[in-house]
Amino acid sequence: MKKRQVVALTLGMAMMATCIPAIAAEDEVVTLTYFNSDGKEEDPWTNPVATALTEATGVKIELQYPVTSDAESIALMIADDEYPDMIFAKGNAGSLYDAGAFIDMEPLIDEYAPNIKEFYGEEYNKLRWSAEDTGIYQLSYYEIGNSALETSGTCQIQYAALKENDWVYPTTLEEYEALIKKYLEAHPTTEDGQEMIGISLSAADWHWYITLSNPAGFIADAHPDNGQWFVDEEYNCMYKHTTENEKEYYRWLNRMYNEGILDPNWSTQTHEDYIAKISSGRVVAIMDAAWDYAEAETVLLADGKMEQTYAALPVTLSADQQCASLQYQGMGVGWGVGITKDCEDPVAAIKFLDYLCTDEGQVLINWGIEGTHYFYDEDGNRYRTEEEILASQTDPDYNKNTGIGYYVGNGWPRYSNGVLDATGQPVTRSTKESLIAEYNDIEKEAVAAWGVESLADIFPQASDFEIMPYSAIWAYQYPTELSDTIAILDEIAWPALINMVNGAPEDFDAAWDAMQEEFKDNGLEDANAGMTEFIAGKIAQNTASAE
Repeated sequence: MKKRQVVALTLGMAMMATCIPAIAAEDEVVTLTYFNSDGKEEDPWTNPVATALTEATGVKIELQYPVTSDAESIALMIADDEYPDMIFAKGNAGSLYDAGAFIDMEPLIDEYAPNIKEFYGEEYNKLRWSAEDTGIYQLSYYEIGNSALETSGTCQIQYAALKENDWVYPTTLEEYEALIKKYLEAHPTTEDGQEMIGISLSAADWHWYITLSNPAGFIADAHPDNGQWFVDEEYNCMYKHTTENEKEYYRWLNRMYNEGILDPNWSTQTHEDYIAKISSGRVVAIMDAAWDYAEAETVLLADGKMEQTYAALPVTLSADQQCASLQYQGMGVGWGVGITKDCEDPVAAIKFLDYLCTDEGQVLINWGIEGTHYFYDEDGNRYRTEEEILASQTDPDYNKNTGIGYYVGNGWPRYSNGVLDATGQPVTRSTKESLIAEYNDIEKEAVAAWGVESLADIFPQASDFEIMPYSAIWAYQYPTELSDTIAILDEIAWPALINMVNGAPEDFDAAWDAMQEEFKDNGLEDANAGMTEFIAGKIAQNTASAE
């Protein structure tokens, strides 16, 4: 775990040492507009954490979010050449950069934001846009100091199925299938008479990346999350929906569909319908990211359906592979918050972001208000009451109403689980110890049966893998031409994979070959070569920064 040097400071000295802004008077508050590509609803900025952020920084945030899609919203900004003060653009930052919308934040950082440099530490230079333009236009929102306490995005199955299998968990796709079928045979319906579903996915919109595409990388290729890319040992890149292992994974999904194990509506249902099915306890298995179905698990726990929540599994296509979902890929770059040329008070903006990079700021957004949401025990350790823990697990509006965790992962800088502050206390609420302490009864039963400390211990650990000399590919901002070609390939892959899975087994090979030909006709070779060259440049840039 990352730990800073412990220093004894008075509160006043600590604030001076870390350049934390003094508490602002009400008439000094600056309102900054912030477009969050992940935003989904209004935020009146009145919850306790938001109020405390304003008190500490003198900044109030006025949230803007996509009405239709983030890409369309950002395209309109570019067309009008008018921008909010700050933007989290996700994968559309390259378009804003090309349009000259972002300012280089490095001069502001040098003058006003020492905590930003300390926050990113040895990986600070990775924030630079490219070897040609070394300016800093975004602050990475990717977790800093990742210690991989949990895993996500692989195969999941209900704890009830594992319990009935004497807690023997599958590690291959063949074993996963057998367990799903075994549980379905014993439980064809729920207690209230609803038909059980073996596997369900969500692929009618952008969630196809999360449930159809991304799991294939973990399961079939035994690869860390590089988005749509497979990278070999020589750092050659290939668009991943061309690998032989992925072909066999999608053939398996095709067979699951034709055998009635895969939800017949998996490709047409809305995401809301998908979440509703999971929330009912009807779905035995999913392949999804934990954040994507967290809402459903909250409902299940609130309804007392603890055994219908999901255990993550280290499943791969074959026994000779290792699930790489815990592999640490270094700090991701390319996605994060940037200050725009239209920002009326860039100094206030950079000071606000700088405060978020302090221990105090990180503890605030992760833990909430001392004396209300968390306390200190006699040994000086932060803790939450059982009532607070229960509320956070069962109240769907807990984060929004308290602000705790609500601003973590919304484009702003954030520490990962396991990072310690200057007092030796964890910055986030999740440490290995706290995760274990907060396990519910079925999770405790699982780790006891498996003879491990934590649920993630059944996976190959980060220490089992080398750290790659490049960051997660999905987070990079690519050159426009390369990005456009990748978008075309994705537009081909999405419907082609759906039709392939939903087709007759005897048509599968022809459908796969047709998709490959369409890829080739639409720039596949150029995309592979372009990404290989791009990653080579990033490796060279990272190597130079480390020297």
